[in-house]
Amino acid sequence: MRRSVILLFGLLVWSGQVLASLPDFASIVEDTSPAVVKIIAEVKPVQPDSSEGLEDLEQLEQIPDYLRRFFQYRNPPMPRGGGTGSGFFISSDGYVVTNHHVVDGADVVIVRMSDRREFDAAVIGSDERSDLALLKVDGDDFPFLELGSSKDLRVGEWVLAIGSPFGLDYSVTAGIVSAKGRSLPTDRGENYVPFLQTDVAINPGNSGGPLFNLEGEVVGVNSQIFTRSGGSIGLSFSIPSLVVKNVIDQLMARGSVVRGWLGVTIQNVDRTLAQSFGLDRPKGALVAQVGDDSPAEEAGIEPGDIIVKVADSDIEVSADLPHVVGLIAPDTKVEMVVIRDGEPTRLRVRIGSLGADQPMRLSTVAPEPGRLETLGMTVEAADEAVLDRAGLRGGVLVTDVDANSVAADAGIVPGDVITMFGRRAISSLSDMEDVLGTVEPGDSIRLRVSRQGNFSFLGLVIPDDQ
Repeated sequence: MRRSVILLFGLLVWSGQVLASLPDFASIVEDTSPAVVKIIAEVKPVQPDSSEGLEDLEQLEQIPDYLRRFFQYRNPPMPRGGGTGSGFFISSDGYVVTNHHVVDGADVVIVRMSDRREFDAAVIGSDERSDLALLKVDGDDFPFLELGSSKDLRVGEWVLAIGSPFGLDYSVTAGIVSAKGRSLPTDRGENYVPFLQTDVAINPGNSGGPLFNLEGEVVGVNSQIFTRSGGSIGLSFSIPSLVVKNVIDQLMARGSVVRGWLGVTIQNVDRTLAQSFGLDRPKGALVAQVGDDSPAEEAGIEPGDIIVKVADSDIEVSADLPHVVGLIAPDTKVEMVVIRDGEPTRLRVRIGSLGADQPMRLSTVAPEPGRLETLGMTVEAADEAVLDRAGLRGGVLVTDVDANSVAADAGIVPGDVITMFGRRAISSLSDMEDVLGTVEPGDSIRLRVSRQGNFSFLGLVIPDDQ
């Protein structure tokens, strides 16, 4: 009996400790939910011409009365859509944050509070690249939320979301931070948001709503999910508050957003490329191309440089670079560390504006005739038309690749234009032959290729029978 009492007492103590360590979600919801709103985006219906298909009104009047209504109303007004989302007040004077995609194309935007009050909202500004929008409603003394620090958020921390999924207003869901700095390129290939990944249940209608830490601070704005069913499967993504603050401050000040711009085409460094560049492991953003008259060119950045640090931020993978540079105000001077010829090099760069990007065009030179078969590929001098289309001043064209060769293993395909081989720029076949004369079996060689106007580096290992 005594043993049972002791075990029961121990169990109660243990359960009490567990309960004490769990987060108090209820208090967070009570304190923050009045500032969370539902966004109703309305699109006015299209009113078609009721006499469409008739030459003029006289023809319509000649139709008997009992038939005329079939022509007058055969094309009734059709709704163009609309939808709902979530948002939250960030100031007592009526500024509201939501997603760009929630209000994009809306004719009327309505903000509904949890006490059922509704307000017409004006769109102050909207930024497609970050999927953020800033609204304003008339009034004052609104409850509002504070933006916390997403930078201090740790993977594994509890987070909480409030929103209106599937029209179920002010629903609360909770989970943990699964990862930070997730890259989700847009349809245009842009990648300026280091998303927070969580397992919080986010569904259609949650978009634009807040993601809270356990202090009740907003650390993210819920934006999108990964799903095969249309509903949550535990992969949701939020815009971190660091980006939210940067974008919203600009929208409030000028109604638009300007981002930092470097003017380079970059790629990841894989194991083979890391060996060819003399790195102990894959890291950094490999510069494949530098734009003419870009901040990168002015700073002395070269193709083949590996950017490993910008200001105080380490660049571990290529996707980190636009995340960091995009948040730097244009015209700011920062220090950058690049790996060049296996050694770290420090450069000073003045960050430009994203809008300054211009199409890159390079002058061309006359090609050298001939053909070369090496490493399982056939290359020949690229004619002027090929170089001009790619905006190149030189290079050799890959015309054929053996499927069972190191060239194929490296990812080289017919149509690629090789512009760098090893550490040497290639403008002719003789340039490539010179480099081939210096390599040894087992060497890791990097190639820079132009493919359909895009530049990238590929790593290739010289075979023993070369």
